[in-house]
Amino acid sequence: MTAPTSTPPIDDHRTDLIYALEDRPRGWISLLAAFQHLLAIIVPIVTPGLLICQALGVSSRDTNLIVSMSLVVSGIATYVQCKRFGPLGAGLLIVQGTSFNFVGPLIAGGAMMVKDGTPVEAVMAAIFGVVIAGSFVEIGISRILPFVKRLITPLVTGIVVLLIGLTLIKVGLISMGGGFAAMANGTFANAENLTLSGLVLAIIVVLNRVHVVWVRSAALVIALATGYAVAATMGRLDFTGMREAALFHIPTPLHFGIGFSWSLFVPMLIIYLVTSLEAIGDITATSKVSRQPVDGPVWMQRIKGGVLVNGVNSLLAGVMNTFPSSIFAQNNGVIQLTGIASRHVGVWIAGMLVLLGLFPPIAGVLQAVPEPVLGGAAMVMFGAVAASGINILASIRLDRRALLVIAVSLALGLGVTQVPEFLAHLPTTLRHVLESGVATGGLCALILNWFLPETPPARPQH
Repeated sequence: MTAPTSTPPIDDHRTDLIYALEDRPRGWISLLAAFQHLLAIIVPIVTPGLLICQALGVSSRDTNLIVSMSLVVSGIATYVQCKRFGPLGAGLLIVQGTSFNFVGPLIAGGAMMVKDGTPVEAVMAAIFGVVIAGSFVEIGISRILPFVKRLITPLVTGIVVLLIGLTLIKVGLISMGGGFAAMANGTFANAENLTLSGLVLAIIVVLNRVHVVWVRSAALVIALATGYAVAATMGRLDFTGMREAALFHIPTPLHFGIGFSWSLFVPMLIIYLVTSLEAIGDITATSKVSRQPVDGPVWMQRIKGGVLVNGVNSLLAGVMNTFPSSIFAQNNGVIQLTGIASRHVGVWIAGMLVLLGLFPPIAGVLQAVPEPVLGGAAMVMFGAVAASGINILASIRLDRRALLVIAVSLALGLGVTQVPEFLAHLPTTLRHVLESGVATGGLCALILNWFLPETPPARPQH
């Protein structure tokens, strides 16, 4: 999923580029532009890993490793997207980072495995095995995009994205209250936790109404920094991860080993499909603000290369012990703000991300963010995911057929997440798959969209 954003709408007539796609800005200009992109992406890149690790009880040391690798893998993907190597990459100023789309299913499936007595390390091995397996789905999709676009229509995409957002809201609310650890020690949703999360949430809302574009772009960073400072005065910062981290980390492939779980894989399969189609929209938007073609062979080559990197980089993410990545959308707003669409700036962004990831104490500082502070930001981002799904559905013709597909898919998808006992008598593997609201609702949307005949448009009355 593209990271939630307050990016202003794209308008061709007002996109005045100072540096076009192939221009090479001076070093200090590239550095400044790259830093602005970094402010827009740093929080969305690290948040999914932090939330998943906190929910599953991953140790501070391993959480530090996972967050560090999120930054490194995002940097590598950004570099490839911008530089383009053969069929790999879109050749645009594209930033890629850890996707929110996978957070809900991974937390739900992983928590179920932990509840059944599976050691956390084995759960993470299964998760990363599923990430690796699913990446081949996205790699394959990049080669058959026209067919997939007919199967996964905007109606299906909108339903799945909406379900992702709605099921994530529970995760965000738990984080706002202090997380599972607070539930265990009786401090969940106490005044201190709600003050921290409410402060961050309020700052994001207020800053997103400021007319200065760079302030809106950095709203998440500013809000989290404020929450971080307030938490410090309360003595709520835990630097265990930073103290346990080495100064410099050499990436260790398959640190947790490798496993597999069908109950994790099926929801991921659907999300990989949807993420591929979202990448098409994001690449098209970047092409538009960069004054590049948005149809024709050049555009299609960029689309295929961009989606292929989505898949290849998710494969790398699984090998390097972190979560799937996707193309971010909010950087289009930074291009508009700066007037710099040069893909060579992406090299600077990639370098910053890799450097941040190779020095684990930096991840340790990020890991010290108390969960209520993170929850206040996550709630906004997860709500924005749901709003994105609504926006997709609003762009299509909502006739009786479409409304029926939406109604049944949402009812079943949200129903099984609220009443998982409904599936109690199903075979264990099937039950674990369908307990994911995204899997149940997504499969329902796919099947109904495929078999229900299209409603012909009404003929005009004479």
